[in-house]
Order: sequence, then C-alpha cells, then structure tokens
Amino acid sequence: MADTTTTSIARPAPYLEAAGQNLLDITTGLAGKPIDTSQFAPQIAGQNILSQAAQQQAASQAGLGSLQFDPTTGATTGIGQGTGIAGYQPYLNQAQQYSGPQAYQQFMSPYQNDLISTTLAQYDLQAQKGIAPLQAQSVQQGAFGGARQGIQQAEYQNQSDMNRALLQSQMLQQGYGQAQNQANIAFGQQQGLASLQPSLAQSQIQQLGAAGTSNLAYQQSILDAQRQAAQTAVYEPYQRAQFLQSSIGGLLSGYPQPGFGQTTQQTPSVSPLSQALSSAATVYGLGSLFGGK
Repeated sequence: MADTTTTSIARPAPYLEAAGQNLLDITTGLAGKPIDTSQFAPQIAGQNILSQAAQQQAASQAGLGSLQFDPTTGATTGIGQGTGIAGYQPYLNQAQQYSGPQAYQQFMSPYQNDLISTTLAQYDLQAQKGIAPLQAQSVQQGAFGGARQGIQQAEYQNQSDMNRALLQSQMLQQGYGQAQNQANIAFGQQQGLASLQPSLAQSQIQQLGAAGTSNLAYQQSILDAQRQAAQTAVYEPYQRAQFLQSSIGGLLSGYPQPGFGQTTQQTPSVSPLSQALSSAATVYGLGSLFGGK
C-alpha cells in the first residue's frame, strides 16, 4: 500500500492576502523609482537692495567708488574709481584753513578797522584841542612865538603821538586776539565734525545693514520652507506605504510577510545662512555684512 503525504499551506483570508499583495506592489514600485534629490539642495538667498546700500555707503565713506553687484545673487563683483577721500576728510581740510600764523586774518572784522579809524580820528581831534590852551598860556606869559612856546608845544605833540600809538597798538592787539580766538573756535568745530561724521555714517550703515539682514533672513526662510515642502511632497508616497504596512501588518502577523523596508524622511537641516542670519539678527554689526569686527 503506497504512502500518501499531504502538504497543508495556511493562507490568510482573501482580503488580507489581496491587501498584502497590493502593499507589495506599491513598495516594489516605489523602490524602483529613483528620487531626484537635487531639488532638496540648499539655496542661498541673494543680497537685497538694503544690504547693497549699506555696503555702498561704507565704500563711499572710505573714499571708494561705486560698487557693482551681480544681478542674480546680489554679491559684490567689482568697484569703480573712487575719490580716495574719506567722508571726514573735507572737515579736516577746512580745519587746516583755520591753523597757522595767518589763520586769524580771515576773522578780522572790517568793523574793527572802522572802529580803530574812528577812535584815532576822535583822539586827534581832542589832541588838537589841547594846543589852544598852551598858546593862550604863552600869550599870558609873554612868550608867544618864542622858543619856550615851541618847546612846550613840541613836548605836548610828542606825548600825544606816543599816547596815540599806544592806543592804536592796544586796539590792534585786541582785534588780533579776538580774531585768533575765533580761528581756534572754528578749528575746534571742524575737528569735532571730522570726529562726528564717521560715527553718524556708521550708524546709518548699521541701520541699513540691520534692515537688509532682517530681509535676507526672511527670504532665506522662504527658500528653506520651499525646500522642505518639496522634500515632503516627494516622500509622501513612502509615508502612505508605511501607513498601509502598519495598518495591515498586525493582521498578517501570523503569516509570511513580504520584506517591507521602512523608508524615513530626513528632515532638512537649517541652512548655514539661516544660522548666520539668526545670530546677526540678535547682535548686528558691520561684521555681519563685511566680515569686520
């Protein structure tokens, strides 16, 4: 009598078997479809007009020429012929005009000359009036027209001339002192402006640069979000396949299952520019734009 061997094969319910086969077809199709990862490559936001304006002002402050910017990236590509004169130099040049031995002359007021001339003319008038009493005295003494009268009148004139010269010298000295003082004041004012101008210019550069950095951070966040959205869209079918696997996996746990692999989506890392911009937004300085300290 021949032996009869019976082989028993346990199979899941038809609907579970169909679900497993469907899942296998889906994962097989996804596995054979290459993923274009180039669309996930980090993108760098271009320089904006505010940042470019800050750079141009910094260049102009240093006496450099007009900057040229790449129309696509906004990066600096060249620089034109400059004056070589820093923003504060005109004030130093003007201050130089107020120094030296001749600087006081431009502060000598024409009214000083009028005052001196008028004062001396009045002095001469009063001095002339002093001669008449001397002549009257000589008449009373019977010495009019004599040598004695001549000596007295000469002595009077010499003293009057000395007093006149002293008065003129004092007024000239006073005018010179006032003009010299005004020249010193003007020199200090121009020197102060030469010191003030760079700080005002840098403050404006920093304000423009800060606004540019803020705008650049916003534009970069848009690019990063678009990159993440593109990656999410590409991996969405794989996530659905994982959902199906987790849904029917428990039902098929008692039966042989296809080798489902788990595909995980990598979260896009924050771009280096976004990290730099986050730091620059907290503490902004010229360094965030030009690499300075």
